[in-house]
Amino acid sequence: MLTLIRNAKIYAPEYLGVQDVLTADSRILKIGPDIPEVREYDVQTIDGTGMLLFPGFIDSHVHILGGGGEGSYHTRTPEIMLTDITTGGVTTVVGCLGTDGTTRNMASLLAKARGLEEEGITTYIYTGSYQIPVRTLTGNLMDDLILIDKAIGCGEIAISDHRSSQPTKEEFARIVGDTRTGGILSGKAGVVNIHMGDGKRMLAYLRYVVEETEIPPSNMLPTHINRSMRLLKEGMDYAKTLGGFLDLTTSSDPDYLEEDEVKASTGLKMLLDEGVPEHQITFSSDGQGSIPIFGKNGKFVGLGVGKVTSLYREVRDAVLTDRVGLTQALKTVTSNPADLLKLERKGRIAAGKDADLVLVQEDTMEIDTVMAKGNLMVYKQKAVRKGTFENL
Repeated sequence: MLTLIRNAKIYAPEYLGVQDVLTADSRILKIGPDIPEVREYDVQTIDGTGMLLFPGFIDSHVHILGGGGEGSYHTRTPEIMLTDITTGGVTTVVGCLGTDGTTRNMASLLAKARGLEEEGITTYIYTGSYQIPVRTLTGNLMDDLILIDKAIGCGEIAISDHRSSQPTKEEFARIVGDTRTGGILSGKAGVVNIHMGDGKRMLAYLRYVVEETEIPPSNMLPTHINRSMRLLKEGMDYAKTLGGFLDLTTSSDPDYLEEDEVKASTGLKMLLDEGVPEHQITFSSDGQGSIPIFGKNGKFVGLGVGKVTSLYREVRDAVLTDRVGLTQALKTVTSNPADLLKLERKGRIAAGKDADLVLVQEDTMEIDTVMAKGNLMVYKQKAVRKGTFENL
């Protein structure tokens, strides 16, 4: 199938002006003005007039199997469905385990990732869960990275949190080192995705790795960095002085933030204003993980489920409310995670890249159309391709 998107304002994520984009099979074939439509080749044409065209979004932290709930077995969150992902403009996800590495295991995580890929999006996984020793498929962290195609890193390893295994800083450094080496040997990113709790140690373990070993900060991605103002400020210093990368979590209730929690869009604005280099900042949703819900009086009323759709909500809010530049906001979910995770065909609109594209209405910035690997997933705000069990 050839698809021609006409007359859209392209943010690649840098602004390229009003142009056409031609895709063939799963790749972008050509970008330019007035690309001719050759009817003999059965070209599908989409009118992008009055719309902005973005690269498909990358969500680097999704509990695709669901997560272990905070209220015993009955609060284990359900597995994610395809349209939970695509309606938010996300075309690439990295699946992870969280607190529960027992009833949610690596074999099931890999199978779920393969299933979502068969349904039309691009998927990867992290080896491990909160706990140390790291849960693996082969019995060895480096072997997982070298031998399993979808395993691109390790995580989410919990530190500074009462639910972590309380590793020593030397144990933590060893995991980062093994992940880096496994990445080198397999041509992958070798990134450790790190669950940051609100403990007093904050980023001390990451500082130890950067300051006391030869491992660069690009092999670590601390997430939930906006869970508190204290942690966010610590992250600012870590990023500016040591070159560290920071990931802000978008799944929260913007009307009822936890005490001292910082909304992701606002956190992005703060980081940029403080001089944190824009390429060191990413967003992820924590989608399908369990999150607490509070009533209007601030009283805990139950558990909710993280939403992948929150990823673009925070990008949009960063632009419309927090006055972050559109290109800067987009980079947090496109080129920045693509570069950090070494996803060479993702994160940009350019010839030869995967045809992962998102059309949004210019006046409202609402998602209109989503294409993953050249296939329409969402068209005119309706999911046109659904997961296997969504059609029952």
